[in-house]
Amino acid sequence: MQISPNTELPSLPEVTLRALEACRKEDSYRHISNIISADTALTTQVLAMANSSLYGRSGEIRSVEQALLRLGTERLRTLILTAALRQLMFDLGADQWQQLRDFWRHSLTTALTAKTLATLTRYPSADEAFMLGMLHNIGELIALKMTPGDLQQQYLDHQAEIGAQLAQAWGLGQMAADAMRYQKAPASEIRDAAHLVKLINLSTRLAQSDAAGIAAAGTIFSLSEDLTRELSLRINHEVAALAQSLGVTLEHIYDGHKASQTLRNTVLRQAMTDQALSPANDSGPALANTVVNLTLLTGCPSLFFRVDDGILILASDSQGEPPDMTIVAASTGSVLTQSFRDQKALLLAERSPNVLDKQLLALLNTSSLMAVPVLFKDVCQGVFVIGTDAENSVSTLELAEMFCARLSHLSESKEAKNQNDVTTADIDQALARDNIRRHIHEISNPLTIIRQYIFQLRGRLENEQIREQLDIIREELERAGNLLVQMGESQEPNLNTDEPTNLNQELRALHALFQDSLFRDGDVDCDLVLSEESTDLAAGRAPVRQVILNLIRNAVECMPDGGGLRLESASPVWQQGRQWIEMLIEDNGPGLPKAIQSSLFKPVKSSKGVTHSGLGLSIVKQLIDDMEGIIGYRTGNSGTSFRVLLPAASDSSKGPT
Repeated sequence: MQISPNTELPSLPEVTLRALEACRKEDSYRHISNIISADTALTTQVLAMANSSLYGRSGEIRSVEQALLRLGTERLRTLILTAALRQLMFDLGADQWQQLRDFWRHSLTTALTAKTLATLTRYPSADEAFMLGMLHNIGELIALKMTPGDLQQQYLDHQAEIGAQLAQAWGLGQMAADAMRYQKAPASEIRDAAHLVKLINLSTRLAQSDAAGIAAAGTIFSLSEDLTRELSLRINHEVAALAQSLGVTLEHIYDGHKASQTLRNTVLRQAMTDQALSPANDSGPALANTVVNLTLLTGCPSLFFRVDDGILILASDSQGEPPDMTIVAASTGSVLTQSFRDQKALLLAERSPNVLDKQLLALLNTSSLMAVPVLFKDVCQGVFVIGTDAENSVSTLELAEMFCARLSHLSESKEAKNQNDVTTADIDQALARDNIRRHIHEISNPLTIIRQYIFQLRGRLENEQIREQLDIIREELERAGNLLVQMGESQEPNLNTDEPTNLNQELRALHALFQDSLFRDGDVDCDLVLSEESTDLAAGRAPVRQVILNLIRNAVECMPDGGGLRLESASPVWQQGRQWIEMLIEDNGPGLPKAIQSSLFKPVKSSKGVTHSGLGLSIVKQLIDDMEGIIGYRTGNSGTSFRVLLPAASDSSKGPT
């Protein structure tokens, strides 16, 4: 079953409208990328064009944002406008609109799940996971535009293979193709598969919101049921919020006809703008001569004021020869001068006109007016003044702003010919960074240890001490859930808090917790030596506890035959003019291999076996950096010692007297 990589697919008109608006406003690549990424059909169009041989080497761009960097502003605008025109050609019935809305919701849910899981499990490219989540069921979208029958069912039955075929055609790489191909494979069969394959497989299951997906989360990434449900709940809220912002109803019957009509009108206005500017594009006249084009577009009389050394000079009048008129641009009060000064369009509307405004109204012979500046490199080159009335002012303003935006591009075409396209060096640099991240080995889930202790303590609920230990674990699960929420919002978690954390209390609690689990199972004797002075830290409990957990776990795993461990605190410690609390975690194991010492705090492949990835210490380093702390270590045949300095809560930034 051969599918063209350029196949035309329907989109939600609300998303296409948002993309057109973002291009018109010249929003950032990141913002436009976020809009396009939320629609499967638009994503396929961008990938097909960006990976085309027309734009150089194929197969090297694997995210929407990278694709946009390759295309450049003008090609992107053309692509979206073309996609909008194609969208108008689809004649969808009521049932098909419903199916398209449901398809969009499922695809977006899968994509957001894939991105959140990728962040949680430290996959190097969360954007790639999101993109593949949006594309995973593209066969269903192809089938949606078909007449019901055997051929449509054939596409529905072979969605995974269709996705894999298109991933190859778009040059997304073998791993991406495999992720599409094995998206429906049993969870038990992909436990040893590539990281990306596991991400997409689990995301498609979780998007179904059923028990099978919850079970698969435990099988594939050892995620607890509570954590998985929290993850799915937050993503559902995010999908609902995005749908609301677009005006797409999820709770009621969806009908895209109204939005399609709005899209049709928008496309026509943009086409009219380009057509009105085509004479200027062909002959390259001065800005003043385009006042006729603007009048043809809006149907309103217009004036153009050029700028000369801080003076606004009336250069052209759509109704005839302009009178001599020069205005000091620094003047205040009029719509014209304020528009020039603020570099934005202004309506006279309800404001009281001053003398200059009244003169302009007389020249235009209209009841109201607006001023729209033409910008070149953020410098105003001139201002159009357009005569309007109360009824058409909003639509006229929209056309005028669109006209001036396009005029800016045409006016600066020679000087800015290469500025809209990102250089090859920029693309290569971005791709190089992405390539480095792809070579980091996949990792196990850092929450596994918490699940292990819950399992071991499950049968001991009558003991009060065990209940206290379960409370600690419950707090860890809640913290993990909060981190997931922050990851889903693509924000770094805020690891600081106003409440001080007592290091001694944390060491004592975790020491007690591990006595009947990790230490006993690993045949480890652990000594606890605590400072008698205050060990209050200027940091939150969650990151401190995570640091201790990871360092202890790392030490125990480095002593497979058992051994001794020492947990120690010291206070106060003065260094670099600051007051610190010191934590020492020391084992008597065989020491760290020299091969990993130079990259100890990086997420590289671990020397502790296939079930470990070396991620724990990279997390420790990140958390300590976030708390403005310091970590160091020494290692040898007699063991390894990690020394951590964390800011004291009572730090006065002055040395002892």
